[in-house]
Amino acid sequence: MSNGSSITEFLLLPFADTRELQLLHFWLFLGISLAALLGNSLIITAIACDHHLHTPMYFFLLNLSLLDLGSISTTLPKAMANSLLDTMAISFQGCAVQLFFFLFFISAEYFLLTVMAYDRYVAICKPLHYGTLLSNRACVHMAAAAWGTGFLTAVLHTANTFSLPLCQGNAVDQFFCEIPQILKLSCSHSYLREVGLIMVGVCVAFGCFVFIVVSYVQILRVVLRIPSEQGRHKAFSTCLPHLAVVSLFISTVMFAYLKPPSISSPSLDLVVSFLYSVVPPAVNPLIYSMRNQELKDVLRKVCVYSFFQH
Repeated sequence: MSNGSSITEFLLLPFADTRELQLLHFWLFLGISLAALLGNSLIITAIACDHHLHTPMYFFLLNLSLLDLGSISTTLPKAMANSLLDTMAISFQGCAVQLFFFLFFISAEYFLLTVMAYDRYVAICKPLHYGTLLSNRACVHMAAAAWGTGFLTAVLHTANTFSLPLCQGNAVDQFFCEIPQILKLSCSHSYLREVGLIMVGVCVAFGCFVFIVVSYVQILRVVLRIPSEQGRHKAFSTCLPHLAVVSLFISTVMFAYLKPPSISSPSLDLVVSFLYSVVPPAVNPLIYSMRNQELKDVLRKVCVYSFFQH
């Protein structure tokens, strides 16, 4: 195999070797997919239908749920199909499309979480300027910037990765197509170009991380100055879901990419990649709905209305 064009398909890492375990994984993935689909769809419906939730915080949450739906729909369906059909194959084009959409949704989600940190910062630290700094137009621009940056990131990385000559076989040590695993198949020094692009991405991601941390330091300082305990609790409870989602997202991604090579193994890599690519989109709706009474009330109304309609 002299270059990428001679590879027509890649082989993904299976979750299990025995047929019984493959079928078990299929049902497990199906359950997780349906839970993520239901949870995120309920949040999108609730926010879209209830005018009380037409605020910046819920507008960004609606965007987050859309990205979560996209993210989990990129990786799990193929893993489910492979488990059910007892195959490991994914076409060259299918791999490129999967990589593109996964990068698109995961990058846009990270940028959106940064924007959501700014929303919480303004709400608590500059409440009098909230309507001005987070007007409808500003919110749309910020959300569009997150989606657009995610799209640009995905285009650059996908085009760069799949332009490399590949000659180290076609076995991808992952259950979905991912940049580091594709780079391992390269036999050219031109992969350094993609490594450079990754380093730029890491610097931008670190900048976002610093922004989130600084925002929460400022929020904490303001909250601790609130005289009443009830006021402190109310202020910080609006931040807890976002903080939990950010922590889950960043900790799983950091562990996946920064864990020492000495503890790395195909099976551990598989579990870790599952944690950061599948668990956050499935758990995020639960985190937000559990801590938010306003959202819970609207979700209850949506569920009751849907039940009686049928």
